[in-house]
Amino acid sequence: MSSARSALLVSGFVLAALNLRPALAGVSPLLDEIMTDVGLAPAGGGAITTVMVLCLGLFGWMTPFLARRMGLDRTLLAGLLLLACGVLIRASGGAPALYLGAALAGTAIAVMNVAMPGVVKQHFPDQVGPYTSVYVSGLVVGAAAASALMVPLEHLTGYGWRGVSALAAVPALAAALLWLPQALPGRRAADAPGPDSPGGAGAGTGAGTGTAVRARPFAAVLRSSVTWWVTAFMGFQSLTFYIVLAWLPTIFQESGVPADRAGYLLGLTNLAQVGATLAVPVHAGRRASQVPHVVVASVLTIAGYVALLVAPTSVPWLWMIVLGLGQGASIALALLIIALRAPDPASVTALSAVAQSCGYVLAALGPLLIGLLRQESGGWTVPLLAGLAACLVQTVAGVYAARPRLSRP
Repeated sequence: MSSARSALLVSGFVLAALNLRPALAGVSPLLDEIMTDVGLAPAGGGAITTVMVLCLGLFGWMTPFLARRMGLDRTLLAGLLLLACGVLIRASGGAPALYLGAALAGTAIAVMNVAMPGVVKQHFPDQVGPYTSVYVSGLVVGAAAASALMVPLEHLTGYGWRGVSALAAVPALAAALLWLPQALPGRRAADAPGPDSPGGAGAGTGAGTGTAVRARPFAAVLRSSVTWWVTAFMGFQSLTFYIVLAWLPTIFQESGVPADRAGYLLGLTNLAQVGATLAVPVHAGRRASQVPHVVVASVLTIAGYVALLVAPTSVPWLWMIVLGLGQGASIALALLIIALRAPDPASVTALSAVAQSCGYVLAALGPLLIGLLRQESGGWTVPLLAGLAACLVQTVAGVYAARPRLSRP
């Protein structure tokens, strides 16, 4: 591959990663305004994120079948275009458009989520750890930017929540433009791993778009105990993450923190994830077992939750850094483990589909459940205790998922 084409590949890959969370993370700083404008109760407000995360679970299953027929690269391109459509529709009307657009954006992110580990295995088979680090870091940077910038952009532009949330379509379209060369007809195995490489055609992968990714029997994947531990870890770390993503600004605001500062604190915890996502996959990817990394990540996440429960306004920046490091390490480990526990791109895509689809269906319950508990209890003690219980389950599942075994038929 020429240096120019390689640079274009990496640039498109990074920008695609940056689009994996802004459509989700940009909702919570504006949630109070959205609920007031559209007339939603707290449970209905939480349901915006729930709809998106539920779609992450329900429609991630499509990705292996799309990849088999279209190739992974065209599948990723389709996800970026659908994402742009979804965020525009979400900002265009009342509650029906809000939830329809959220569903379309969630479906797009589902396809992209599942495709990305396979794209890493396909294009960078000998550098799975570093490129997992790159794309997970892009994921959290995108989330951090959306969380921190929504309210300031609203004030700067005067667009209101509809206008600033629709801006998420711009980076999605830019990423689609950069990724387009990978999806053009005629891209063949010349730019992909050779047939004898770990991720090559002989391992069952299609290069680029010209050769379809082979099917992997889901029945065989479902029979593997490794698959279900990976799925549980993916699900519970996502659940604890989306609780924070959906409700953290509201928790701070109800503790007396101004709305813009609450958005900055969410941005800070997302930004703190970058350090973990840059370092953890590279270090953990060199080890046969990722158990120690999982335990440390879980302890940091639990510490962040405890701080929100007992002292949310006492040095909140410190708690957000601790929480961000734990959650960043957790998502990085979950996605790294998916790539490590399967031997080739097709297998990774299949395992990714199972783990992320089932995991995100579970995670979708988080924001809705927390909204209901807040509504019924009248405070944040019961919801945060429920979040802590989920953190403990995440720890147990992660320990079993992190043991060095392959998910095979």
